[in-house]
This record gives sequence, structure tokens and C-alpha cells, in this order.
Amino acid sequence: MKKLMMAFGAALLLFGGAEAKNLKTFSIDDLIPGGATYAQHTPENIYGLQWWGDICMKPDIDKVVSINPVNKYKETTVVTLEQVNNSLKEQKLGQIHHFYSVSFPFAEKKIMKIEIPQKSVFYDFGVHQITKIINVKERAANNDYCKENGSVAYTIDNNLYIADSKGQNIQITNEPKGVVCGQSVHRNEFGILKGTYWSPKGNYLAFYRMDERMVADYPFVDIDTRIATEKPGKYPMAGMSSHEVTIGVYNMATGKTVYLNAGNPKDRYFTNIAWGPDEKSLYFIELNRDQNHSQLFSYNVERGEKEKMLIEESNPKYVEPQHPILFLKGDNTKFIYQSQRDGFNHLYLYSIDGKLIKQITKGNWLVKEVLGFDGKGDNIYISSTEVSPLEVQLYKVNLKTGKRTRVTQVAGTHTTLLSTSGKYVIDRYSSTTAPRCIDLIDVNKGKANNLLTASNPYEGYNTPTIEMGTIKAEDGVTDLYYRLIKPVDFDPAKKYPTVVYVYGGPHAQVVNNTWLGGARGWEIYMASKGYVMFSVDNRGSENRGLNFEQVTFRQLGVTEAKDQIKGVEFLKSLSFVDANRIGVHGWSFGGFMTTNLMLRYPDVFKVGVAGGPVIDWSYYEVMYGERYMDTPESNPEGYKESNMRLKAGNLKGHLLVIHGGVDPTCVPQHTYSFMKACVEAGKYPDLFIYPGHEHGVVGKDRVHLSNKMTQYFDEFLK
Repeated sequence: MKKLMMAFGAALLLFGGAEAKNLKTFSIDDLIPGGATYAQHTPENIYGLQWWGDICMKPDIDKVVSINPVNKYKETTVVTLEQVNNSLKEQKLGQIHHFYSVSFPFAEKKIMKIEIPQKSVFYDFGVHQITKIINVKERAANNDYCKENGSVAYTIDNNLYIADSKGQNIQITNEPKGVVCGQSVHRNEFGILKGTYWSPKGNYLAFYRMDERMVADYPFVDIDTRIATEKPGKYPMAGMSSHEVTIGVYNMATGKTVYLNAGNPKDRYFTNIAWGPDEKSLYFIELNRDQNHSQLFSYNVERGEKEKMLIEESNPKYVEPQHPILFLKGDNTKFIYQSQRDGFNHLYLYSIDGKLIKQITKGNWLVKEVLGFDGKGDNIYISSTEVSPLEVQLYKVNLKTGKRTRVTQVAGTHTTLLSTSGKYVIDRYSSTTAPRCIDLIDVNKGKANNLLTASNPYEGYNTPTIEMGTIKAEDGVTDLYYRLIKPVDFDPAKKYPTVVYVYGGPHAQVVNNTWLGGARGWEIYMASKGYVMFSVDNRGSENRGLNFEQVTFRQLGVTEAKDQIKGVEFLKSLSFVDANRIGVHGWSFGGFMTTNLMLRYPDVFKVGVAGGPVIDWSYYEVMYGERYMDTPESNPEGYKESNMRLKAGNLKGHLLVIHGGVDPTCVPQHTYSFMKACVEAGKYPDLFIYPGHEHGVVGKDRVHLSNKMTQYFDEFLK
């Protein structure tokens, strides 16, 4: 076991000791989103920072300021709220109250785009006047602006529209109920976040068409009507009929739509749409329903016919394409393809005929994101975990030599935005010692100009210490990262109750080098009340490579639970942890893990609070569920082993299950069926429903949720 005292925790010790009695105590409103004083205890921020070419634009409430890296980062006010509102008033367009949501789409023009209801307003901040207004219809959603042709694609209900540069609103599709166009498909899996894709020059619009009529209706209920109203939603469960997706291409010149001839769409996923630079071809990855075989195809957009299969991948467990191809800058014959084929997500260079030229990045770390190219296209910028699985850093990679140059130098987790030429970077980061920092980096000079260094928002409060380190997984070989939060006024001679906060599933990591080590406000609150709080990222979680993740394949909850128990063994080795008072809490996959741990190890965990839990994976949706578990028909033993209803009779401790009343992600049927199983087994868990809430409890009700969980642990664990 390795342990490292966070500098953050050590610094907080300076507030303790003899002066601790003068420090304030946190209330739950201080630490939970929706709390009355929560905003006062979040790190200071600068909202809306973005690039206008190579000039950084800083929107504020009453003005927009430009920051010019060439001119010693001089700040200049380019437009005021009064100027914009005067122009809006002249056009009878109302007014705006801040600049946080504006954008600057043209690097070469002094144009600011302002979104107001049913309108996109273009304001020239050089001459201070409105130059253009694009009107969309009432109830427009999913707006997608194309600066090349000046049009906006949008949806109303299930159909797709375009508001063009001539002021026309054109209905592109006219589909019956149950067929959805222009919106995200496949339940936002495979990196899909939208449903429309403009071509590079704006001559075409590719879009998804999703036929859901064969998918079973799930009976969500609206209780706000006098007689509760059924509001069914489409929910394809594992092993059942899924929706069928096709891809359309609308030609702006002819007004006609061609649907790509990909064959029968049944039991197939079409993902990662990308345009060729010449607009002649559209590229996407086709994935089979088993999700173990993918193929990258090119299609002719005029005829809709398949041109060629370029890249093919298979894996005995699953492949998971999440990124579209990216053509090199100024080169229509080569593109970059992302793959986990060597165990980690890396970049590969291919020719347009599908031949591998070379692997660009390699190592036991992941490429997290591709940000873009430099001015000439000789280098590409990536964020990666090369320094540590706990950090994200920005690198410049030379496409010819593969040489990587680290751009962000400070330890922590960085989120970056590249300027148009690639010369400068907006760098937002935090670490265990830094609540939030924002720098402008000159890539070539390697110099950073600080825009913000947030102060500790907990200063003056009695704050817990945090430690991070590693323990061995159940296999005795693999390192797992943990976070340990000690109570305020910690006394090593005392025995403390301990709560394990768990997620444990794919695409998530709860321990990292960010502010508070990734801890949530509720964990800090619980530590302020005298609890030890602990988390460990078990095998199956994110940022450690494919083998680390895939060890849970077809048996969700088994290996993860064994690793969590290794965490408990570590806790029991600590003299200040009361081994008879260990609880567990998690939400979503963490809710499944909480229930799972309470039932697999009933003599270990005294109290659990499970939020939005999966209880039976056969009740979960197709894309996610079948990737990790296959179908109930092909993996009956795996589904049986992971079914919490069948383990309800093992319950010994106190278990509170919480669920959103209209949860469309993990449907309430999970919790209701578990309660029924507990009744049949003669067990007595507790249940709390948040009516009207979906998968997460938000707003002021989140404070209620946090209080509810705290009260439960106070009553049965403390």
C-alpha cells in the first residue's frame, strides 16, 4: 500500500489546532448544489471564455473584454451591455442580461452571435449594429448553426427544419409519431451527442433518422394532473427490440434528401459521423448489436451508395468507437482514426483507401481528446493521461516524427481550448492544491499568463484533511487509487464511523488530481460531522485501459465488489476506523454497487444508501447493458449473478433505496421490483421516491436528498 498526504490536506492542517475553535462549521447549504449558500463556497470562475481567432474573448455581465496575447495580453472592452441592448431595442427584440452565452463564429469578422427566443442575432461590434437575424419557429430545439451558409438546422418535436440565409424556414422531414429526425440516437452512447452534421462548406446537412415504433413503450406517470396521466417513453431493454437508425443527407441546392443505402438497419448501430473535406463522401462507423465488430465505411452523398469499407475491428468482448475520423489539415488523402486496439485509446494515421500508414501515439496511457491542429497542420494537440491516470495534460504531437511536447506544465486535471491558429491555449485546471486556475498559454514560447487563481472557498471553515494513495486489487497485482477523508478535529485515538462512496462502473473515475481529490460536497459535509469518507476506483472504471475495464465483462458487480472489499480491508487496518460501523453510498451504477455490496457482504456493511440503482440488468437499456453483459438469453448465468432481486434475502443491515419518480435512465421498475423481492424474503429496506425527478435529483430538492441521506447514516451508523 502506498500513501501520499495531499498538499491540500496538509495546508488545511494549518487552520486546525489551537485556533480550530475560531473556525466556522459547514452547513449542508454551504456544500450542496441548490443550497442557499452553495455559490459562496464554490471556486471563483470566469465564464464563457472563448477564442475569436487568436484573441481571447472574456464575456461578463455588462461587457465583453478582449485579451490579445500579441499585445502583452492587454484587455480592451469591445462592447457593452448598454450598446447591445440599445440595438436590440431599436429592432424591438427585447434585451439580454449578460454576455455569458454569446459566441464569436467568424475569426475574420467582428461579429458576435446572440441567442434570444426564436432568434439568432448577429451583432457587429466594430460598428455597433445588428447585421442579421435568423428566425426559427416556436418550440425550436437542437439548434445547429452553420457559419459557412448562414443557416440554422433545428427540430420541432420529431421533425427536422432549416432556417436558411434567405429567411425561409424549410421543413426537411415529415415523419409520423415514433420516427425522430435530427436528434441524438442510440441513447447517447458511442459518443453521440447530437443528430445533425453540416458539411465543411455548408452545402449539405447529414442527419439521423430514428424509427422507434418497434420499441416498447415504458409507462412513465405524471402525478401533477388530478388524475395521474401516463406519458410513455421509448425504452429498449436488453435483449428486446431496439430502434432502427438511418442517415439522411439533405442537399441545400436541390432541396432533396438522399438516405444512405446501408441495408436493413435492424440490430445495427451507426456512429461517429464525419464529412470528407471535399463534401463528396460521408464516413461513419457501423457496429453490430453484439458490439464486438466495427467497420468504418465511406458513402457517396449524391447517390447514397456505399463506396468502401476502410477499417475493420473486432474484440472478443467489445469494441467501443466513440470518435469520428479527422482529416489532416489541408490534406484530403489522410485521416486520423482513434482506436483501443492495443489496449489504450490512441491515434492512427490512415490513407483514404483504408491503408494504415502508422500509429501516431503509443503507450500505457489514453488519448482523452483531440483538440485540433496548429496553423500549418504539422502538429496535432491532444489531451492525455500520460503523466498519470489521475491527471489530464495537453500535448503537442508532431505528425511526422510522433514527438510529443507537453504544453500544460502544472500538475492537475486540465481542460483546454485551442485558438484558431493553434498558437495559444485557454487552460482551465484544478488540482488537490488549486481550487481553479485559468491561464492563457503561448504554446511556442511555453509561457502562461494567469487570468485567475481562485482562493480556497473553504477558508475560515473547519475543514477535513484528505489523503490519496494506492492499494492492491483483489488480483494482488493491480494498483487501485483511493481517497481517504479524515473527520474535522481528527483524533487518531478515536474510532470513527466510515462511509464508502462508490461508483465503480465504466466511463467514470471518482479519485483524481482535482480540487478536493474529486470529492463531492456531501463527502466534505459528512467528514465535518465526524465520519471517515473513503473511495477507491475498482477495476472496471475509467482511465486505466481496456484490460482494466473489460475484466468485468458479462459479470457486472462481481470483480468490482471484490476490489471494494480490498478497500474495506485497508480501512480496517487503520486504527481510527470502527470496523463495526462501515456504510456505503452510491448513485446509478454506484446505487447498483451499494445494493450489491450490502447483499454480497452483509456482515461487512451496516448501512447503505442506494440512489437510482440498477437491480436487474435485464431491465436496463440495450446499448449499455448488452455491451457489458451481452443479452439475457446469451448470458443467463451472468444476469442471474448480477440480479439483486435474487439476493434480497441476504440483507442484514439498514438499506435506504432512493429513486426519481420518472427516471428515464434507470427506470423505477428496478427499485419497485427489489422492494417486492424484499417483501417476499421477509426483509425490511427503506424507500424514498422523489416525484417528478429523473435520474438525478436537482435544484433545491438536492439539499433535501443530502439531508435525507445524512439523517439515515446518523440514525443507523453514527
